[in-house]
Amino acid sequence: MAYESTDRRRVTENTVIAETIEAPVVKKTLRPLGARVLVKVKVVTETKVGDLYIPDTAVEKPLEGEVVAVGNGTVVNGERIPVDAKVGQVVVFGKYSGNEVEINSQKLLLLQESELQGVYE
Repeated sequence: MAYESTDRRRVTENTVIAETIEAPVVKKTLRPLGARVLVKVKVVTETKVGDLYIPDTAVEKPLEGEVVAVGNGTVVNGERIPVDAKVGQVVVFGKYSGNEVEINSQKLLLLQESELQGVYE
């Protein structure tokens, strides 16, 4: 059985009309600017109280996470002051701090250095 395509070429059942080509996966990176810190938020697990499961929407937002990237710091009077937090440290931040960013299907939080409340040592 033969079919005709829209451009009037003869197409048979054995003809490959289009090949599926997967686009290469591009890894995104984000480098914080100034006195900003990129934090991977601690994952909240499903909570169970007695026989009841508490949904993720009812659980409070986590207040700590691991630093993934750090900006260069701020410039004051011509001198650069570096950010106190280092990559790999676990930091504590406010409940409504920062901006959520999704990079490579991973949710991260972009915070100002002033929004950090402490560093675990």
